[in-house]
Amino acid sequence: MKIISGIVLITMLSISINVPAQYQPSWESLDKRPVPEWWRDAKFGIFIHWGLYAVPAYAPTTEVKGIYDKYAEHYENKLLSKNELFINHHQKYYGNNFTYQDFAPMFKAEYFNPDKWADLIQRSGAKYVVLTSKHHDGFCLWPSKESPKWNSVAIGPHRDIIAELSSSVRNKGLHMGLYYSLLEWNNPLYTPATMNKWVDEHMIPQMKDLVTSYKPEVIFADGEWDYTSDQFKSAEFLAWLYNESPVKQTVVVNDRWGKETRSKHGGYYTTEYDVVHNGKGIAEKSEHPWEESRGIGMSYGYNQFETADDYSSSKKIIDLLINKVGNGGNLLLNIGPDANGLIPVVMQERLLNIGEWLKVNGEAIYGSSAWEKRPQSSEKSVFFTTNQNQLYVICTKWPDKPITIKGIKKVGKVSMIGVNNTIKKSFKGNSLTIIPPVLNPGNLPCEYAWVFKVEGFVSM
Repeated sequence: MKIISGIVLITMLSISINVPAQYQPSWESLDKRPVPEWWRDAKFGIFIHWGLYAVPAYAPTTEVKGIYDKYAEHYENKLLSKNELFINHHQKYYGNNFTYQDFAPMFKAEYFNPDKWADLIQRSGAKYVVLTSKHHDGFCLWPSKESPKWNSVAIGPHRDIIAELSSSVRNKGLHMGLYYSLLEWNNPLYTPATMNKWVDEHMIPQMKDLVTSYKPEVIFADGEWDYTSDQFKSAEFLAWLYNESPVKQTVVVNDRWGKETRSKHGGYYTTEYDVVHNGKGIAEKSEHPWEESRGIGMSYGYNQFETADDYSSSKKIIDLLINKVGNGGNLLLNIGPDANGLIPVVMQERLLNIGEWLKVNGEAIYGSSAWEKRPQSSEKSVFFTTNQNQLYVICTKWPDKPITIKGIKKVGKVSMIGVNNTIKKSFKGNSLTIIPPVLNPGNLPCEYAWVFKVEGFVSM
């Protein structure tokens, strides 16, 4: 028996040794990996851009029209590229001899309380968080061995921001993710001549360190536009991530892995303030998982010069969430804390308002899917989601007349979420007509948008 057992053990070991990796380092193989269900069900996440750029906290708001010109997190690059508005601001308030690197000791984060951040995010109704581990300026929010003097433990806060926030976020039952920039504007290794050294000795070791040390369940890559995914060796990294890493079963990645990959390769596709880099558009037409990201204001990093006119209202953000989810996407809504570690009150208010709406109507959002046969009409105030045999009709304007929906084979009970009143309906010729109830401001179930739930729903 011992001999037989030994033979069996040797055979099993031989089989396990020779089993090929599930995913090969090629897009043909990597693109077959499905996006994990937890992310598809979550629908709503919070992006956090935080770094040295929160010290100057400057970008023009009215003098420019382009989206990227309003990003405060691009402060260093605007100085390097001699942008007149940024140069004038910098010289006026900091002087000619003050470099971007001199902001590091001023980034103290003395009021950073990760538990309060996590509590606010949980109350917003978001299900995952994505923090900038390192933006394009190269400053790391963890003690990176590849950037030993340019990180938040060595200088500035003297704290491992990623470790602290990851712990607090997970204690709230939320998923934790990390943004990582493939480029660094001012790093002497980031050149065509030294790209192999950059990738092999800096970029990939840094990313693997992040994954093994903090186990992020989202990796939001960015800064991919200078080089191809072959030059970045992105496929090799992703093969390791999917086959060997500690998060191989649950990790979700985006599509920013080389200048040719957006809306083509990677995990979920991305838009940014509705901009799509391949020019084709995804959103309403996409069957592939996708996500829109944007700030509550016009900048991702905190911009102290933004006014009330620059911030989206709670109504606008909730409508945006409904629009994206109703068209099969997720929303990654950004907040930009200040250099002290405080989240601006206007951003807190927006998050809390979203959370209050989701408390009532979350079943129409979480775990839902876009209705494949949703009407593609000019009416932009009615959206649809489905979950098993239920159809949700989401109205971003109060319906003052009956709503008629075609293409339905069967329906059961119709109700309005949060309202006990009986909802009248008629069903004839594969068309459902919903008669809105008579309500007043005193007994409305929520603000901003309202949801009808159609049970026993079968589509044509």
